[in-house]
Amino acid sequence: MNSMRPAVSRLCTLLALAATGAALAAGNHEGGHGHGQDGGASGSQTAIGRPGVPAKATRTVTIEMSDAMRFTPSELTVNRGETVRLVVRNAGKLTHELSLGSQQQLLEHLEEMRKSPGMAHDEPGKLTLAPGKQGEIVWQFPNAGVVNFACLIPGHYEAGMKGVVKVTRK
Repeated sequence: MNSMRPAVSRLCTLLALAATGAALAAGNHEGGHGHGQDGGASGSQTAIGRPGVPAKATRTVTIEMSDAMRFTPSELTVNRGETVRLVVRNAGKLTHELSLGSQQQLLEHLEEMRKSPGMAHDEPGKLTLAPGKQGEIVWQFPNAGVVNFACLIPGHYEAGMKGVVKVTRK
């Protein structure tokens, strides 16, 4: 019986690793990269801002995603402190996403997406949409500067599917 313990231990380790890989491949994306441990749900602020309160949105901007690997518009200007409702529409026949972040956060997340290409997002600051679907992100931009956004589905970012939000000091 003692001779079986190492084999059983190795089997348990392999099963644990397989379960972890399956969870990642299934697109479980807890943690909300760049939004704190709770995905930003508590309203915690990051360098790019924080989830906004929908009732405090001062305006709505519609962003269309297309299979031409473009966002329209790909550049927005908002005032520092402004809360904006981003209505995001997937006008294409492919799945697309919009992820807010710093350039570094987006590039890091792009690497994760390459490892788990089936990953989907439905969290503050990130949204994955099937063809023909629409969703929204309500975001507050408290810091002047630039907040980037991109589609990080493998190949989409590389094809030019990215944009910027310019946050003015007003």
